[in-house]
Amino acid sequence: MRIFLAGFMGTGKSTVGRLVAKEFKMKFIDMDEEIEKEEGMSIPQIFRLKGEKYFRRKEKEWVKKLIKEENIVVALGGGTIVDEENLELLKKSGFIILLKAEPQIIWERTRHFTHRPLLNVPNPLEKIKELLKFREPFYNKVSVQIDTSFKSVEQVTAEIKDKFYEYKRTSRIS
Repeated sequence: MRIFLAGFMGTGKSTVGRLVAKEFKMKFIDMDEEIEKEEGMSIPQIFRLKGEKYFRRKEKEWVKKLIKEENIVVALGGGTIVDEENLELLKKSGFIILLKAEPQIIWERTRHFTHRPLLNVPNPLEKIKELLKFREPFYNKVSVQIDTSFKSVEQVTAEIKDKFYEYKRTSRIS
């Protein structure tokens, strides 16, 4: 059993993912954290020293590793499913759900963090809107979506559980 949480930064993937994993008694994996451990540097350092293209290749490698794992809840990187191959692999190997939020909410949730390399720009809110617009066609390929803008972590977790049980019923997986 694999649950993949996709979506933009600041939508709650890691926070909610930890709680979902606890509820289902599964292992939680934050893909960005795993890449940082493997590379021995932070995501901003990877972007600065090796470039975004390199980072996206690392994401692809991790997707291929994770689809072989069992009983995991994974917080994917915000851009992971922009890659068509990643999205198809994830859809075929588990339950993928997109967490989304309003741009202003994302900005409020992420503005104090320095580990968001794509937002280290003069107008981060505009950058959020621009990135969301670019990623929207990819994000919309995920059929199960939850807007986390005005919900608690517990509410989002309960909704994910409901949607997962519905998925299991209709997919006939064990």
